[in-house]
Amino acid sequence: MTKARDTANLTGSGVGLSLLDIDAGTDIGAALVDADLMIVDDGAGGTNRKATMSRLATYMGGKITGGSLVYITSTGAISNAATVSFTQFDSSKYDHYQFWFQHVLPATDGATLYGHVSTDGGSNYDTTNGNYHFNVNDAPGLIVSDAMGTDTGESGVSVVFTLFAPHMAVYTYGFSSGIAMLTNSYVYSQAHATGHLAAQDTDAIQFKMSSGNIASGEIVMYGIANGT
Repeated sequence: MTKARDTANLTGSGVGLSLLDIDAGTDIGAALVDADLMIVDDGAGGTNRKATMSRLATYMGGKITGGSLVYITSTGAISNAATVSFTQFDSSKYDHYQFWFQHVLPATDGATLYGHVSTDGGSNYDTTNGNYHFNVNDAPGLIVSDAMGTDTGESGVSVVFTLFAPHMAVYTYGFSSGIAMLTNSYVYSQAHATGHLAAQDTDAIQFKMSSGNIASGEIVMYGIANGT
């Protein structure tokens, strides 16, 4: 005997919600991607249409309020990289940016971690010593962390590095705050105020060590959403 829930008039007004049963469906078994489809009631007017998941991402992005911390991208696990660059700046969405350094280690003992800025989307980076300042001293780049070691027990530096309104045609200011660990379980604070002394619209940044490569760690980029 056929149950009422198993029958529907597909040529009439449609299938009521009470007749839908997705519990027995097969799980997608993977992460959702932009091309995946969903069904929506267009404007709650009774007309069902398909939409891709990319539209949902766009919708959610439009709901972000000013001041929200928004994930942009990540390097993933770094493995002996000479440089790491971020070009995903977008002044129409973000006022400021934060870079979260997670246990970043140098390949060379005693290295300093610098940031070099760009005004052409990363085609060129300013590496001129003296165009950057750390306190009142000339520097070859924005200072993210110093005195980084490779000895046994040194677990790298974990800091939050903030760029303040880099799209404005004034000096580009940066500030890092976090912790690092030296040998003998010596945990110490990292705090550096630094600036690029050129009035420009900064739209990309590249991180590198003063000598040697970035051995390991991860860097995650976030944007601080603007209010427009």
